Amino acid sequence: MTAQLLTQLPKIVRVVEVGPRDGLQNEATLVSTEDKVRFIELLAEAGYSDIEVSSFVSPKRVPQLADAAEVFAELAPHPALRYSALVPNEVGLERAHTAGVKSIALFTAASETFTQKNIGMSVAESLDRFRLLMPIARSYGMWVRAYVSTAFVCPYEGIIAAEQVVPIVQELVAMGIDEVSIGDTIGRATPLDVANLTEAVLPILGLERLAYHFHDTNGFALANVLIALQYGVAIFDSSAGGTGGCPFAPGASGNLATEDLIAFLDGMGIGTGIDLEMVALATRFLSEKLGRPLKIRA
Repeated sequence: MTAQLLTQLPKIVRVVEVGPRDGLQNEATLVSTEDKVRFIELLAEAGYSDIEVSSFVSPKRVPQLADAAEVFAELAPHPALRYSALVPNEVGLERAHTAGVKSIALFTAASETFTQKNIGMSVAESLDRFRLLMPIARSYGMWVRAYVSTAFVCPYEGIIAAEQVVPIVQELVAMGIDEVSIGDTIGRATPLDVANLTEAVLPILGLERLAYHFHDTNGFALANVLIALQYGVAIFDSSAGGTGGCPFAPGASGNLATEDLIAFLDGMGIGTGIDLEMVALATRFLSEKLGRPLKIRA
């Protein structure tokens, strides 16, 4: 490591709730549109600024999210809350636009094999698709986030070097992406890995556009958050109840639980503006609908 760690951690962190999309996409139990809307509204009452609601992927590919347009149609607007959706291609973008979505997320990965298995194209082809979609999204006045998955370890290729991630991030910045969420898709990154990658991408992205998306397979997620905080990173994705995983990534367990993240940040005096009790209420509701226990903090 060459960069100097901060002596003072960020005072405020923006938590991006991905439970309604990334959390639900891997669940076998189908959740009704009505229950999804209720889950999201409970989360909205907790005080988030960002909630990823659904994905406009093919219903055949991810049946759980086939009702994306219906969910957006039922959600009450919140002036301080950004609702977003994952968009895989131009068809999905048009569906999102028709549904009134104003914030979208695009998806690529640092691993060629994972990208092929997940979206059926190479990394370069996925970036070419981004270049096609960006001007359309801008013409619709959309805010655009990009995910770079398998940025640390790939279930097929193993360890991913930071040098593989850097050119992807450079391309995304050149396109004018508003924010880049870098993912530890199968939850095997260590704090040293996070430090090395942060030092590599921070000069390109800057703190205002760098987010991390950690899974907790090996129990390292909060340690990885801490090292990122020490570099000044202040945007983290999490999922209420720790739901999640990727159906196309063997070994991907649940996301970092929002409850764990907020309790961790609260304990260090770092503000999020999110009511932990309300998140727990939303998680209890979802747990009942899924018929299985989730990670809940009182």
